[in-house]
This record gives sequence, C-alpha cells and structure tokens, in this order.
Amino acid sequence: MEDAQTLTDGTLWLSPPAAPDIDAITARCQEPSLGEWTTMPVPYRRADAEKFVYDIVTPGWASRRPTWALRPAADGPVVGMIGLGTPDVHRDSDAAEIGFWLSSAVRGRGLMTRAVELVCTAGFDPALFGFQRIEWRAFTGNHASAAVARRAGFRYEGLLRGGGLQRGVRRDIWIAGRLATDPSTPARDWPDDV
Repeated sequence: MEDAQTLTDGTLWLSPPAAPDIDAITARCQEPSLGEWTTMPVPYRRADAEKFVYDIVTPGWASRRPTWALRPAADGPVVGMIGLGTPDVHRDSDAAEIGFWLSSAVRGRGLMTRAVELVCTAGFDPALFGFQRIEWRAFTGNHASAAVARRAGFRYEGLLRGGGLQRGVRRDIWIAGRLATDPSTPARDWPDDV
C-alpha cells in the first residue's frame, strides 16, 4: 500500500470522491435503502452531494477522517462510499468510526467486505493513520451492514438504546469494534438475531 488515498486489491478501487463524482453520488443516493439506514438527507439533492464532497471529504482528509468512493476500476464510476469518522461518544485521536453504503446494483458480490478490509488495513497502519480502534455502528435491523462487519472481524459489543439520531428521530443502534490487534477473520461472538 503506497498511500492511503488510493487503495486497491485488484478487484476494487477506493479513491477520494471529487467534483466529477457529484452527479453519480446524487444518483446513487436516491436509493430508498440508503436513506433508511443512514443519516444522509432524504430527499438527497445535488447540493447535498456538493456539500459532502467540498465540506466533508476534503476537510476530512486534512484531519485524519478520510472518505473513499468505491469503484469497480481505477477510473470507474462511484458504486459506494466508505469512510473513517470521529466516533460520536468520544473524541479520541486513536479511534475512528467506520461508515459505508453500497449501490443495490452491486450488492451481494463481497465488495463492501473487501472495502472494509482495505480501509481497516490502512486505518490500523502506523505509517498511514495509526488508529488503535475502529468502531462500527448501525441502526438495529440493518442486517446487511452487520454481516459485513462480522465478516470483517468486528466483535459485537452491544445495543445502545436510543443511541443514534436519524433526521430528528432517536433510534436504537448496534455497536461492534475491531482493535488493531484483532484478527481480520470473521468474528463468531455475534448474537443470532443481529
């Protein structure tokens, strides 16, 4: 891995979303399932994608809170998004919270699990970001996201009642974590109903 801005495993490419991606981001974010499980604005407009690229992505890279677009080729279109942000509960420079979404057109191919592994490898690498903990959170019921986290080695840590806010509504969330010392193999300690 030469740098953190472009990550690849030869099947999937991750690179920072930029101005030329704004229309593709806007189009992808029209999918109802994305609004159901994320805190993105609904309806999602082009101005929201512009704000995301200019006000979140660019400053995020400057403050160790990177965002990557998922692409099927080095110069391919955006099919998803993944990033490392600041965990809500604490301001810990050695920890990050992973968040992601994927277009329904490419789901079921293992792309997000690959992306999470690439991002965790970069996140834990002392020469890149040097995080000691990466946290995953999802609104209860988001079994697809939970499956990705479980396959990527995140260990289930519990239910936070009313732990998340989505467009003014407080919702329960699941939480899991992965430490830099944890293996990236699938975690086995998850409850059956998550």
